[in-house]
Amino acid sequence: MDLISRERDRLLQRSARAYGLTFTAVSALCFALPGAVSFRVLLLGIPFYVLVVAAQVAIGLSRSIWWPLLALAGGNGIVLVVALLDAPPGPAAWLAILNLGAASLASVSLVLTTSPIRIALLTLGGIATVATVVVAEISSPAQALRSAGTVLVGWGLAALITVWISAGVPQVAKRIASIGRAHRAERQASELEAQRRQSARLLHDTVLASLTLLAHSGVGVKPDALRQQAAEDAKLLRQLRLGTVPIPQPAAGGTADGSPASNPNPDDTVLGTTLESVKQRFGRMGLKVSWHGTGQVLLPSDVLDAFLLALAECLENVRRHSGVTEAHVTITDDAKMVRALVTDAGVGFDITDIEATKLGFAESVVGRLREVGGNARLFSSPGSGTTVALEVPRA
Repeated sequence: MDLISRERDRLLQRSARAYGLTFTAVSALCFALPGAVSFRVLLLGIPFYVLVVAAQVAIGLSRSIWWPLLALAGGNGIVLVVALLDAPPGPAAWLAILNLGAASLASVSLVLTTSPIRIALLTLGGIATVATVVVAEISSPAQALRSAGTVLVGWGLAALITVWISAGVPQVAKRIASIGRAHRAERQASELEAQRRQSARLLHDTVLASLTLLAHSGVGVKPDALRQQAAEDAKLLRQLRLGTVPIPQPAAGGTADGSPASNPNPDDTVLGTTLESVKQRFGRMGLKVSWHGTGQVLLPSDVLDAFLLALAECLENVRRHSGVTEAHVTITDDAKMVRALVTDAGVGFDITDIEATKLGFAESVVGRLREVGGNARLFSSPGSGTTVALEVPRA
C-alpha cells in the first residue's frame, strides 16, 4: 500500500471514530434520560453502549474488519432490546434509536469501502440496521417508515463523506507534489542565478582586472607580479569551468601584524589571516595598503568571503581610478558588526555619476555584502579622495 493510501485510510479511521463517538454520546444521553426507557432496558442497554464505544475507539486505531462489525452488533443489540422489551419507544428512546442507527452506526461506512468484502459487509450492516429500527417502530407503520428513511439518509450522508475524503486525499497529494516540484525548480533557478552572479563578480574582480591591466601595458606593475596574477586568474577560470566556487585562501602567515592566529571554531576564520594575503596581492600590483585597527576578529566563512572580496574590489578601484599608490584600510568591530573603511587621497569623483547597475560597485561590493546581511556606503567628491564604508554581521 502506498503512502497516500495509508494516509487516506488513517484519515477515514479517525473520522469514523470521531463521527461515531459523537453520535453515540448523544444517543446515550437520550437513552439515559429519566423515563426514556424502563429500568430493565436501561441496565441491558448499558453493556451494548460500552461495546459500541470500545469498538469505535478501536476503529480509529486499527484497520481490522472486526471492530466495525462489533460496533454494528452492539448498536443493533441496543435497538433490539428496546424493540423486544420496551415497544413502542417513547420520544426520548426514539431519538436515541435514530441517533444510533442513522449516525453512530453509519460511521462504519467510512472504513468499509476500501475492498469488495468490506463493501458487502457495509451493505449487510446497513440493511440490518434499517430492519432493527423498523422492528422497534413496527407498532406504528408511518413512524417506522419515517425512521427507516432517516436511517437511510444518515447512511447515505456517511457514504458521501467517505467518497469525498477518498477522492480529495489523492487530489491534495497531487497538489502538494506539484507545489514541491515548483519549489524545487524555483530553488534550482535561484541557485543557478546566484552562482552565475558570483562567477560574474569573480571574473570582474580578477580576470577582467588583469586584462584591463594588460591592455594598458601593465603600467606600474612588475612583470613577475603580473605573471603571478595571471597564473592565479588561470586557476580561477579552471575552477569556474569545473563548476566549483572559488573562495579566498588564507595566507601562510598569521594575523595582519605577523602574530600567529588560532581558530577554535572550524566554521570561523580569523580576519587577519586573510587580510595579509589581500595586502600582499595589491603590494605586487603597485598599491601600498596600510592597515589600521584589529585583525583578531572571528567571522563565519561565508561572511568573511563576501567581506574580503568586497574589500579587494574597493582596493582595485583605488589602484585603477584614484591616481594614488596608497590606500588606508581601518578595521573596527563591536558586538554585532565588523566594519572597514577604505580610504584614499586620490582624485575622487561625483558619486551621482555611478550607474546603479554598474557591476564593479553594485554587484562586487554592495551585492556581495547584502547577501550576508551587510551593507556598503560610498563617500567621494572631485579632488577630495574617496571613502567606502563596509560592514558585515559577526554571526
